[in-house]
Amino acid sequence: MSKKEKQLQKIRQNPQNVRFEDLDSLLQEYGFTCRQPRGGSSHYVYVLETEQQSYPITVPYKRPFVKRVYVKHVLSIIDELGY
Repeated sequence: MSKKEKQLQKIRQNPQNVRFEDLDSLLQEYGFTCRQPRGGSSHYVYVLETEQQSYPITVPYKRPFVKRVYVKHVLSIIDELGY
């Protein structure tokens, strides 16, 4: 089992206690590019461009944990992509 598979499994088991840094590294390992916030915003935008469509994900930077709804959204897009 690779590092990103272990990290994905860990996030699936407990989506309520996911740190922003863990979610950030997972998305970047799956090929998403990150646009950092400007002008006082706390929301990071991740985008994955495929031949068929674009997959944008917006995640607010919040410590210590990202809200569960954002983690579930990320997991649903990863499942949709077939990873």
